[in-house]
Amino acid sequence: MEFRKIFDTIPEQFDRYRPRYCADLFADLIAYAEIGPEKSVLELGPGTGQATDPILQTGCDYHAIELGENLFAMMQRKYGHYPNFHIVNDDFITHDFGSRKFDMIYSAATIQWIPEEIAFAKTFALLKPGGTLAMMLTKGDYRTSNEALYNRIQAVYSAHFKPETAYPHRGFSYTNAPNYGYVEFEKRQFYGQREFTADEYVGFCGTHCDHIVIPEPDRSRFFDGLRAAVLSTGNRIVFHDTFTLYLAKKPQ
Repeated sequence: MEFRKIFDTIPEQFDRYRPRYCADLFADLIAYAEIGPEKSVLELGPGTGQATDPILQTGCDYHAIELGENLFAMMQRKYGHYPNFHIVNDDFITHDFGSRKFDMIYSAATIQWIPEEIAFAKTFALLKPGGTLAMMLTKGDYRTSNEALYNRIQAVYSAHFKPETAYPHRGFSYTNAPNYGYVEFEKRQFYGQREFTADEYVGFCGTHCDHIVIPEPDRSRFFDGLRAAVLSTGNRIVFHDTFTLYLAKKPQ
């Protein structure tokens, strides 16, 4: 199975444990791109809606394209009653959007799964003049809050993190957008915090694509080791999150 399709095997777990983005980020993005009822928006690979609600609830003409059949079905169940919600179950790389154009295209840790030259060139072609490309991602830091726990977890990784297939996507660079015609490129950052119990942390780690493909017996040993590490430090692990928002414009 392709790595980008692995998330489709765990829709319920994905929905429960994947991080949401902070309200300040969405407020900033909505104001920047002037998103509202008169604007058309495309979300790339929404998963189960981790970055959907704030945009959809502006009343914009919301569209999404989701590769995973199970993720697509969950999006339909969650948002299908909204009159401004539209989603297709297809591959962005090959999908024909016809003559449709968008005021904003955005991705929440999804666009890097698309080859860079396709991702930037196709989003550029699909945007209206002056349209916005927004790309967001989360980096979680649990080392700062507890160095000893971090070291215990790293020991578990060293012993049992042995995925069957190596994670392949290391070449995508968000900062290359200007190479494909985009202008006014900038980076904005926002901050938040998450706290997990041991079981919640294991559930969250089980949504990482390269963690899902660890074969037995290392898979069980790995997740048991993570659980034991967090239990040994009071059944609590704290993440300090940095939410990065990259913005770029298609010239007028």
